[in-house]
Amino acid sequence: MTDSPQSSVNKRLVILVSGSGSNLQSLIDGCESGYIDATVSAVISNNPEAGGLERAAKSGIPNLAIDHRAFDNRESFDQALSELIDGFSPDLVILAGFMRILTANFVDHYLGRMMNIHPSLLPAYPGLHTHRRALEAGDKKAGATVHFVTPELDGGPSIIQAQVEIDNHDNEGSLASKVLAFEHKIYPEAVKWFCDGRLVMENNHVKVDNRSISDSGIIYNLIEPSS
Repeated sequence: MTDSPQSSVNKRLVILVSGSGSNLQSLIDGCESGYIDATVSAVISNNPEAGGLERAAKSGIPNLAIDHRAFDNRESFDQALSELIDGFSPDLVILAGFMRILTANFVDHYLGRMMNIHPSLLPAYPGLHTHRRALEAGDKKAGATVHFVTPELDGGPSIIQAQVEIDNHDNEGSLASKVLAFEHKIYPEAVKWFCDGRLVMENNHVKVDNRSISDSGIIYNLIEPSS
């Protein structure tokens, strides 16, 4: 299946969050500054107490909560969420700390127009506790990956990665903070490429400026040296 962004300018974004929304803020800032040629049409959360909803409200962005606990199963929640999203006619759906495993039908509906950011150097450490797992494995580097979303958990084709060195004194919290600083740089960059019409997913491969990227899925390797 092939999906590609429309060529019109000023894309419409819907951003899904479950928590405080620091990546959300970097995207809001990118749109408000004009760096990203897009408008955040809505912020939606499965958690009515999510701090990301307050961030959206402060920027005058429609913000809505749809509590997954009110639904009998994952399929019915995803159906309701999809209907809510589609009411805003988004060009791109962005997962920014949205802590829900999505059904295949939901993902297929947005295939090629839904992104996620994951705090590891995928394909390493899909799922949770990525920094802990990297430290326990004795890794020398950690990082984050922006990728298109496919039905396989954290398995969609990668768009951009950032790497940081793991220092001997790093713990789970310090490593998470180092990686998060680069998440705030690479997520707006990937969204910008999409909104500028430069980035597409075709047949589960990523192309930028009509050029396929390497098999690793890394377009730029932003490395933060040890201090």
